[in-house]
Amino acid sequence: MTRVHDMGGRFGDGPINPEVEDAPVFAEDWHARALAVTLASGFLGQWNIDVSRHARERLSPKDYARFSYYEKWISGLADLLVERGVLSLDDLRSGGEDGPHPLAERMLKADAVSAALAKGGPADRPSNVAVQFSVGQQVVTTRPAGNRIVDGGHTRLPNYASGARGRILRLHGTHVLPDSNAHGLGEAPEPIYAVVFPASELWTSPEHPDDEVVLDLWQSYLEPA
Repeated sequence: MTRVHDMGGRFGDGPINPEVEDAPVFAEDWHARALAVTLASGFLGQWNIDVSRHARERLSPKDYARFSYYEKWISGLADLLVERGVLSLDDLRSGGEDGPHPLAERMLKADAVSAALAKGGPADRPSNVAVQFSVGQQVVTTRPAGNRIVDGGHTRLPNYASGARGRILRLHGTHVLPDSNAHGLGEAPEPIYAVVFPASELWTSPEHPDDEVVLDLWQSYLEPA
């Protein structure tokens, strides 16, 4: 069973309207603040990027459907702050106490933001998992699309690509497996591949049947065709 966030390729949700070229980076001032507080909280070291993604995915379907993009971010963050004991519900309601927080020494200071963002968070890691597929090989994605480690857990295999036949385009090396990392089970790095799929393999009536879609997929999402 997929969750409400897995909307890629779904029919009936209306057209995608690209932003105009000269549109502001943030439509409203609070969007920038939501992004800033989410990034700053991540630097406290209490979770990783996969945990934070899963927190947004775990919002109730009713809330997920009605929230805007940054409302999802700030709501997922609020859940994480409470779940990890960084703040309490009372803190969120009242603004917290005036004294220093136990994690205050880890805070990301303003003069370090640019360097921290430029550095990013690379997810490539050495791995003992053997490379199973070669460039040009035909593969099939696992079906159904879901976390094989944690029931209902985080995964990066979209539902629309589940059970689809594709071709290995290239090997990206070995990277942290989100299905494990999102649940505190270790990084479990494994090979990740760029896999190319014909549009006709993914959708019943593609607008352009000769189009191709390239997805970056972990080895455990794939089987030999």
